[in-house]
Amino acid sequence: METVLSRPSVRNTGLDILRVLACYMVVQIHTGEFFYISPTGGVLNGPGAFWVSIYNSLFRCCVPLFVLISGYFLFPVKDEIQTFFRKKTTRVLFPFLIWCVIYAIYQFLMGKADLTATVTNILHIPVNYGTQIGHLWYVYMLLGIYLFAPILSPWLQTASGRNIRFYLVLWVVALSIPYIHLIFPEIWGECAWNNTPMLYYFSGFMGYAVLGFYMKRFYAQKGKWDFALGFILILVGYLITVYGFSTRLDTAKTIKELELTWAFESINVAMMTLGFFLIIKNLTFRKHDSWFARLTEDISLKSYGIYLIHIIILNTTYSLTISWITGQEYLFPVISAVTFIASYLVIKLLSYLPGSKYITG
Repeated sequence: METVLSRPSVRNTGLDILRVLACYMVVQIHTGEFFYISPTGGVLNGPGAFWVSIYNSLFRCCVPLFVLISGYFLFPVKDEIQTFFRKKTTRVLFPFLIWCVIYAIYQFLMGKADLTATVTNILHIPVNYGTQIGHLWYVYMLLGIYLFAPILSPWLQTASGRNIRFYLVLWVVALSIPYIHLIFPEIWGECAWNNTPMLYYFSGFMGYAVLGFYMKRFYAQKGKWDFALGFILILVGYLITVYGFSTRLDTAKTIKELELTWAFESINVAMMTLGFFLIIKNLTFRKHDSWFARLTEDISLKSYGIYLIHIIILNTTYSLTISWITGQEYLFPVISAVTFIASYLVIKLLSYLPGSKYITG
């Protein structure tokens, strides 16, 4: 999704591959929601939910991967603050606002909102969404990181590796709080009248962005133990993630309870995020001008547009395939793959329009 920076003269092939993989992960994560979330928003425990647990537990690092990559390229912020925000407005905010309008109209065309509600939804855009299409939460979070980036950047430029690691260690502890809460519901100043407990300032997605910068500054080159360490992190993180989800399917009363180990801000998901990054960050193509290398780069550059449009494509794909593909283990990946490919092709076509950057990012 993070495709909003100026195109560099020499691209990082590994991060292009990682961005494409993360983009597909997002599509499959949202495909899985049809199979474990009921139409009323409750837990749907059927054969499909089992396969969601197996497949999507591995892919919960999708959003953290995008944020980590964002931090890798975002820091240090070299532009003047006015220039920095102007670039982000053009490449992130404008497409987001346009798609908020598109989704409001889409809800009207699907019969989920009348004309009055549609107009109200569009007027509501400056407040929160246009109509509540869940995946757009990511853009608000990303914009928040951009707003804070010029403030944090000077520290990151001058901080020693030890000082950055100090921040990251406390961030990792904050990632463990959901599990600590299973034993102690309130810790370190948490109470009804305090929304900012002790590690509040070390929590959140900013940690992934800082981690991305830290990896660029100290571990950008291929390391001897990158693959082994990455594999171990993915394996351990996946086992925790899949165990937590699968064992809660029979007992969880709410989706939030079911998704405890699926939280983007959990230590096991962070482990998988770093694991994928370590394994893929230095991958290259033997022929940089091959059709596959060019395709990978193009999908990477269009990943933000793919993210914005894919819910419309996904809903269509699901309604067309659900009745004629049997076997949840096959249906799940098919819908995801078709949605991903179709979303890319639509964004590719839109990119030829004049002013397409305001639509595709």
